[in-house]
Amino acid sequence: MRQGPILVVEDVPNILELIEITLRFKGYSVISAHNGVEALEAIEKTTPALIITDILMPRMDGFAFIQKLRTSDLDRLAIPVIFLSATYVTPEDKNFAMSLGATCFIEKPIDTEEFLLTIAEIMLEDPAAAQKPLNAKEFYQGYRERLEQKLRHKNTQIIRTERLIPTLPTEQRPAFQAMLQQALNDRQTIHDELAEIYNTLDKLKETGK
Repeated sequence: MRQGPILVVEDVPNILELIEITLRFKGYSVISAHNGVEALEAIEKTTPALIITDILMPRMDGFAFIQKLRTSDLDRLAIPVIFLSATYVTPEDKNFAMSLGATCFIEKPIDTEEFLLTIAEIMLEDPAAAQKPLNAKEFYQGYRERLEQKLRHKNTQIIRTERLIPTLPTEQRPAFQAMLQQALNDRQTIHDELAEIYNTLDKLKETGK
């Protein structure tokens, strides 16, 4: 059985709390972080037995976090990773997640029983052979494609919501306005991440890597 705590990386407080409570109720030791930057800092102090991470997060999202983890220390290549997402759910998203060395991909909302069964199975497994991480160019090109696709989706979602809100009964509008604000926040996060990726890819071209 794998030894060590489970690291949960999630930026939405109520989802993070729900996962923490669920795991602790089953007897697991849990540490948490709100984004990839905090998660890397936590791993410097304690090596987790398993990482459960959201993908769309501010500062450093799940894809960037796992790529950084896999390439920073060879001893961390074999830490199993479960990706959670309600946004990155296309077959292409899942394939990219698996190419980063993920053990599995779970869509939100989480089916608690299936979630716990998956965790128990992973924790009981012997460590698998480490998968070689993607090189920088492969990662950033794949990452850019996923973000560009998500940006197109968010733009469509925002346009539809903005058109819908004025036609709704007054009592229904607050819920959809909250949905619109969340979509706008997500779009800004994706914009920020894409700007960093374009800059990184330009630097890789200059260095010929």
